[in-house]
Amino acid sequence: MSGKKVLITGITGQDGSYLAEHLLGLGYEVHGLVRRVALENPKGRFVRLAHLLDKLILHPASLESYPSIFSVISRHGFDECYHLAAQSFVAESFADGFSTMNTNINGTHYMLAALREIRPDCRFYFAGSSEMFGKVREMPQRETTPFHPRSPYGISKVAGFDLTRNYREAYGMYCVSGMLFNHESPRRGFEFVTRKITSTVARIKLGLASELRIGNLEAKRDWGHAADYVRAMHLMLQQAEPDDYVVATGETHSVREFCERAFSEVKLNYQDYVVVDELYYRPAEVDLLIGDATKARTVLGWQPRYTFETLVTEMVQSDLEALHAMSESPSLQDTPFRY
Repeated sequence: MSGKKVLITGITGQDGSYLAEHLLGLGYEVHGLVRRVALENPKGRFVRLAHLLDKLILHPASLESYPSIFSVISRHGFDECYHLAAQSFVAESFADGFSTMNTNINGTHYMLAALREIRPDCRFYFAGSSEMFGKVREMPQRETTPFHPRSPYGISKVAGFDLTRNYREAYGMYCVSGMLFNHESPRRGFEFVTRKITSTVARIKLGLASELRIGNLEAKRDWGHAADYVRAMHLMLQQAEPDDYVVATGETHSVREFCERAFSEVKLNYQDYVVVDELYYRPAEVDLLIGDATKARTVLGWQPRYTFETLVTEMVQSDLEALHAMSESPSLQDTPFRY
């Protein structure tokens, strides 16, 4: 058993919930930063953590408030910190670039500054993103590939990456960044294209919807499973020396392929239901992302366990089961459709 104390920001999200599960299984004492409004509405905000709440220690704090972060860190001897919290929806970052920049850049800076002041020996993980590569300079993308972000979200992640590296180099802190390519699961938010696809497929199958309106079907991504990727996060903080790693499957699939696979899971033809809508196109598109995780595989000993096919199957089946449960239980009729 580990016996270590860990702090997770963004613990209520997809990655945070999987990471909390993983670390609890390793014997960690798991703490999480959450907004105070979440504590006041646990049923709505903690849906991904409902099965873990009695095992977690949650602290009210805001990434936009350095004093609140400082207060939590000063009261606990954390051994590791995983900074996952961010405004992570790319489309929203175009709609509200100021909030995205403020939360993602300042929040990362506040976390690093507080740890340096109080817990400089705490190991720090920053959640980077394949969106940092943006208009890619080479195929596939690896740790040495130059960044060319194409969204306010991608720009904010590059800034967070540089802050993390600077604290490592300037102050000798154990700080690493994981450049994680797209990772999905049944816990993915409904605003993301993969979950939009699988949840709509489930609704169409059950006669609750008639079409799926979507943007660029030809955009290609390297899609993995969040449960696989949180294992890589943990492994990064267990190494003798801090370093940055790309985490990816090394395979690329288009949005069209994702649709085709998801609809075929319920024996439907995607072409009968998918409607391309320019409303969902990005102002600046990232057409193709594919990662080279050779370093993570060789240094960390990490391997993904899910395939693209098993990922899509799990997501579709989970959404079908959730809708079936709602239809069979009157008490769930007013419950938001989410995992």
